[in-house]
Amino acid sequence: MRTKIRAIITGATGMVGEGVMHECLQHPDVEAVLLINRKSMNITHPKLKEIIHGNFFDLSAIERELSGYNACYFCLGVSSVGIKAEEYYKLTYTLTMHVGETLSKLNPGMTFCYISGAGTDSNEKGKGWAAVKGKTENDLMKLSFKQVFAFRPGFIRPIKGLLNTHSFYKYINWLFPIGRALYPAGFVTLQELAHAMISATNDGYGKQIIEGKDIIALAKSQ
Repeated sequence: MRTKIRAIITGATGMVGEGVMHECLQHPDVEAVLLINRKSMNITHPKLKEIIHGNFFDLSAIERELSGYNACYFCLGVSSVGIKAEEYYKLTYTLTMHVGETLSKLNPGMTFCYISGAGTDSNEKGKGWAAVKGKTENDLMKLSFKQVFAFRPGFIRPIKGLLNTHSFYKYINWLFPIGRALYPAGFVTLQELAHAMISATNDGYGKQIIEGKDIIALAKSQ
């Protein structure tokens, strides 16, 4: 009998996190979903619990509520555009590692799935976003989780009807079928991304760095 997934999701007020939450709530292998948000999504569902917490750099006040979960789908992130390098590092590396360190202490049997990005630099060279993401991936993989996977999607087609889809997608969604046909590894759907995370949690995968082609393969295995 497969172990039911009890997942913590961060970033559910963003496009990717909302989509992952949406798919988890519908998936038979997911038993419970805990959202950690800075503001409420005002959603009710039998599987869903939400914690409102403003400071992701200090989770001590809510630690008791974070035990008993076997997956974390970390979808919280910021763009490097328009912010200083120091701030990007703090919001990308420092914040993520604090959450990871806290959860690995509370739930060592957890699978941690980190939404990274295509083009991330595992060698941590340079000073741009790719190196920061690479360092974040590498250091998450040193924590005492059961499994850590870094997902590196390229173009993500959003789920129709959800609230937090970026407005510019209505102008560029027409690119998806063309891109998928010409370069399938660089174009995935948000449903595929969510199902790939669920599949990796349940069944593992032969690689910790999950590129576009791996996302598609994992999603098909569901």
